[in-house]
Amino acid sequence: MSDLAITGLLMLSLFLILGSGVWIGLTLSGVAWIGMQLFSARPAGDAMAVTIWGSASSWTLTALPLFIWMGEILFRTRLSQDMFKGLAPWVQNLPGRLLHTNVVGCTIFAAVSGSSAATCATIGKMTLPELTRRGYPENMVIGTLAGASTLGLLIPPSIIMIVYGVTAEVSISKLFIAGVLPGVLLAALFSGYIMLWALRHPEQVPAADEQLTFAQKLSASRSLIPVVLLIAAVLGSIYTGFATATEAAAVGVLGSLLLSGLQGSLNWESFRGALMGATRLYCMIALILAGAAFLTLSMGYIGLPRHLAEWIATLGLNQAQLIAALAVFFIILGCFLDGISMVVLTMGVLMPTVQAAGIDPIWFGIFIVLVVEMAQITPPVGFNLFVLQGMTGRELTWIARVTFPMFVLMCAAVALIYLFPAIVTWLPQQMSAR
Repeated sequence: MSDLAITGLLMLSLFLILGSGVWIGLTLSGVAWIGMQLFSARPAGDAMAVTIWGSASSWTLTALPLFIWMGEILFRTRLSQDMFKGLAPWVQNLPGRLLHTNVVGCTIFAAVSGSSAATCATIGKMTLPELTRRGYPENMVIGTLAGASTLGLLIPPSIIMIVYGVTAEVSISKLFIAGVLPGVLLAALFSGYIMLWALRHPEQVPAADEQLTFAQKLSASRSLIPVVLLIAAVLGSIYTGFATATEAAAVGVLGSLLLSGLQGSLNWESFRGALMGATRLYCMIALILAGAAFLTLSMGYIGLPRHLAEWIATLGLNQAQLIAALAVFFIILGCFLDGISMVVLTMGVLMPTVQAAGIDPIWFGIFIVLVVEMAQITPPVGFNLFVLQGMTGRELTWIARVTFPMFVLMCAAVALIYLFPAIVTWLPQQMSAR
C-alpha cells in the first residue's frame, strides 16, 4: 500500500475514533495500534506497553506536572490576583485592556518552562477565571491564550531547541539567543491583533478600572513583586546552572507555596485543591503524551515521516520554494505528531537538503520551532487545544476556530523572519563577535 493510502487510512481512523467520543490519548494509541498492526512486522501490543511505560516514566517529563502544580497554587491563592492587580494599571489604557495579560503572562512564563503545554496550563489557570469574571469575550480569552502559550517553545529555555541542536549539530546556546527577538516579535503580533480587534469591537471590551496616576501605578505594581521574584528564582536557577528544568520546577512549587503561605492565603483546603487539580490536569496531558509517543513509534516503523522527507528532498526546489514546502510539510505532520517527534524523525533526512540550499542552520532551527508552534494549535493533534479543552470543557473544533487568527499571525511571523533573517541571526552574530 502507498504512503498516501496509509496516511489516508490513519487519518480516517483518527477522525472516526475521535468522533465516537473516545478520549484523545486513547484515540492516539488506537490509531497507532492500527498502523503498527496492519503495516509493521513488530507486535503492536509489546510496542505499546514499552512505549507508554517509557513515556510515563520519563524524568524530564517531571517538570510538566510540577509547573502545572505551581500554576494551580498561584490560581488558588492571591498570587494570581496580585499579578492582575500589578499588570492591570499598565495595560488597561491599551485597546483590549486585560486581554494583553494573556500575552504578557505567557511571554514571562515561557522564559521559565520551555514547554507550551506547561505555559498554557499555568497561565490559563490564572487568566481564564479572572478574564471571564471581568466579562471579556470567551472566544478572545481562549484564542489569545492558545496562541500566546506557544511562546513556551520559542522563548528560551526551550526543550525543542535542545532537541534540534543535538540532532542538527548546532550550538544550543546560539539557538537560545536566536529565539529571543522572534519571541518578542510574535508576542507583539499577538498584542497588535488584540488592539485591532478591540478597536473594531469596542462594545465587547469591559470598561476600564479607575484611572491611576503614574505613582499609583507604581504602587499597585508592588503586587507583582512576589510573582516576579518567583519567576526570577526559577529562571535564575536554570541560567546559573544551579538547577535543571525539572529541579527549577520544584523550586517554583516551593517558592509559590512559600509566598502564598507568607501572604496568608495558603491553607489545607487550598493546598489539597491545588494538588488534586494539578493531578487531574496532568493525568489528562500524560495520557495524551503517552498516546502520541506510541503514535510516533508506529509512524516511525511504518516509515511515513522519513518517506515524506525524502520525497521533498528529491523535488529540487529553490530556497523560497523549499521553505514553503517544509512549512506545509511540518504543519501537516503536526496533525499527527508532537513537535519533538517531528524534529527527531525528519532532521537526519532534511538537514543535508537544507544546507545544500544555503540556509543558515540557526535560522532554520527557529523556523522549525515556529512551524512546530503552529502544530500546537492545529487539530486534530494540537496539544494546546487538548489542554484548553480539558480546562474549559469546550469542543475541540470551537477552540480551533477561535485560535485560527493566532495561526495566521504565526504564518506572518514565518514570512517576516524569511524576509528579514536578521531578526533571527543578529543576536547570535553579536554573541560570536565577542
